[in-house]
Amino acid sequence: MHFLIKNKLVLLKCRIKKFYRREAEVIYPPVETRRFKIQNKREDFFLMVSSLAPYKKIGLAVKAFNGLGYPLHIIGSGPEKKRLRSLARSNIAFLGWQPDEVVADCYSKCRALVFPGEEDFGIVPLEAMASGRPVIAYGRGGALETVIPYHEQNEAKGKVPTGVFFHEPNTESLMEGVERFLQVENEFDPASIRNHALSWDREMFKEKMKTLIEKIWN
Repeated sequence: MHFLIKNKLVLLKCRIKKFYRREAEVIYPPVETRRFKIQNKREDFFLMVSSLAPYKKIGLAVKAFNGLGYPLHIIGSGPEKKRLRSLARSNIAFLGWQPDEVVADCYSKCRALVFPGEEDFGIVPLEAMASGRPVIAYGRGGALETVIPYHEQNEAKGKVPTGVFFHEPNTESLMEGVERFLQVENEFDPASIRNHALSWDREMFKEKMKTLIEKIWN
C-alpha cells in the first residue's frame, strides 16, 4: 500500500493505480490550528498571505481589487513585489513578511481570505478557516479538498459553507466571486468554519499516520 501526503488527488491516485496497480490512501498535511483563534472584532479588509511569486497569481487579485475598490492587505514578499506595487491602487496595502502572531491576528480580523492561485494542497486557506474566516478561492487543486463552497444545495444537505469559489483564472471571475461572497457574507458561521478546519489539525494527522502505519505493519 502507498500513501500520499498531498494531492492533486484524482490524478495522483490514478497514476499510482496505473503504474503500481495499487490503491492509494490519502493523508493530508497538518495545520497548527492552536496558533489561530476566532475574534469577535472584524475589520474592513480582505487578506492575502503569500509569497509574491508569479504562480501565486497575486497580480490577478491586485487587478481585481483595483476594480472593486475594497481594501486588500497582502502579507508576504518575493520577486514580484516591485511590479505588483506599481500596479496597485491606494486600497491595496503590501505589509511584507510579518511575525506569526501578526499573521494570525490578521486572519481573525479580515472579512475573508483571497486565494487566487492553484495549489496541490494549500495550507493558507486552512489557517484562515482555523481563524473562523471564509475563503474566496480559485476552484481548482487543493481548494476543492478543503473549502466547502456556499450554495443552496449544500445548505439543504446540512453542509456548512466555508467559502466561495470563482472558476476562471481571470480578473472578471475573481471580481464576480468577491461580489458573490458579499451577498452571502452573513451566512458564514466562524465557529463552524473553525470546526471544519480542525479536521486537518496536527493531532488528527498524527493519529491518521499511526493508524495507517499499524494497518500496513499488520
